[in-house]
Amino acid sequence: MKYMLMMHAPRGTGDWQALGWKPEDLKAHINFMMRLNEDLVRSGELVGAEGLAGPDQARLVRAGKNGTPAVTDGPFPEAKEFLAGYWIVDVEGADRAYQIAARASSAPGPGGVPLVIPIEVREVMAGPPPTDS
Repeated sequence: MKYMLMMHAPRGTGDWQALGWKPEDLKAHINFMMRLNEDLVRSGELVGAEGLAGPDQARLVRAGKNGTPAVTDGPFPEAKEFLAGYWIVDVEGADRAYQIAARASSAPGPGGVPLVIPIEVREVMAGPPPTDS
């Protein structure tokens, strides 16, 4: 079963708070994430993972006239959190996805203190939901 694990980071004063961390704290955080990804590759569970650019680079796109893109700039001040990155894992079931999410949530922040970042876990659908016919 595939699951998408989405890391939601607090906005702080507008961008990701990590940009203001001490270099050694940011390095420890990145190293933690790299080890997590390496472990998931070794176990054969990692399908893909990416960190995302900050909310200042986010754009909303809708279909405009004649299907041309209508682009709205971010950031979105009403949002208290933003999607910082994600993993797609292929695991036995939800419990394993939750274990991985909990590990990702405990990534170190300033001073090595675990951040306890919220990780949204959602199953990747293999097809459309069944319909009652």
